[in-house]
Amino acid sequence: MSDNIKKQEMYYWVERLGVSLTTSKPELDMLYLNELKIIDLMPEMLVMVRSVVAKETFSIRRKPITAFENGISISFQNIINSPSKIAVKNKQVLEQTQPHVRIIPLHVESDVSFPKDINIQQVTIIVSLDYLKSFIGKDHIKFDYLFNNEKTLWIEEFMSPEIAEVTNEISITKISNTLSDAYYRLKSLELLFYLFKNLSRRANVAHQHLSKYELESVYNVRDKIAASIDKPFLQEELVKLSGMNVIKLRKLFTQVFGKGMYPYYQHLRMQEAARLLREEHLSVSEVGYQLGFSNLSYFGRLFERHFGSTPKKWTQNNMNKH
Repeated sequence: MSDNIKKQEMYYWVERLGVSLTTSKPELDMLYLNELKIIDLMPEMLVMVRSVVAKETFSIRRKPITAFENGISISFQNIINSPSKIAVKNKQVLEQTQPHVRIIPLHVESDVSFPKDINIQQVTIIVSLDYLKSFIGKDHIKFDYLFNNEKTLWIEEFMSPEIAEVTNEISITKISNTLSDAYYRLKSLELLFYLFKNLSRRANVAHQHLSKYELESVYNVRDKIAASIDKPFLQEELVKLSGMNVIKLRKLFTQVFGKGMYPYYQHLRMQEAARLLREEHLSVSEVGYQLGFSNLSYFGRLFERHFGSTPKKWTQNNMNKH
């Protein structure tokens, strides 16, 4: 399928979902579509698999999606192993931010950014809340904050190994027309199961309405933490950056990311430690020192707490898989 045909299909579905392209089409024309699959399982779900690269940096304001009376968008972003077919000038490596899952109510407007030459890979499930509630069953009460359409919620969750595996499978599997809807429905429900399993472990906070300013402030704090994971952050600096008092910042940060600021920081460090061990083939001590640990025993204990085995054993197990 040519890039132009893929774009026409994307424009068709954007309009069908009730999102006007009047102001966004010129910017979207700057996208190179490496991959696009849209599976119509409406009125319960719509599944979109895409890999895009922007020729220039831009952002658009996504209008509310009106095709579902009540629903949420669940986007599994930055798939780990999905292959890229894009030729980049000067053999530049397409970058990715850390894989994550983002949950947004359909009635909320949101800014969508497309940085230049960044490969954005995602599987997005747009799902009716009624259908989702019936799928979860009696346990939907535990996730009441997601079903309260009066609140403007925005949730981001780390991508667990189980979620990453299923997301990758969806992105690379070629399905014939026979039973394709059944396949994508089954895999989407599998993703939803693992996602809600993760959400059930999040820190318990009372969810509240988020203004655009508050959401931007929380993400500014997150970005500040992520920018220097090799040294501890100063809470005073983050409070000043956010423009909130410390109690409100802690509460809203935990609401969005499911962890407090310090546990989130440690989680990022352990994810980077795993990457350095797996991809850069550094020794355990090299990884520990590079991430700012002066006490390697503490680094080992923290790693084991996150991954269930010591860095050395984890590295050996991952080498054996490959």
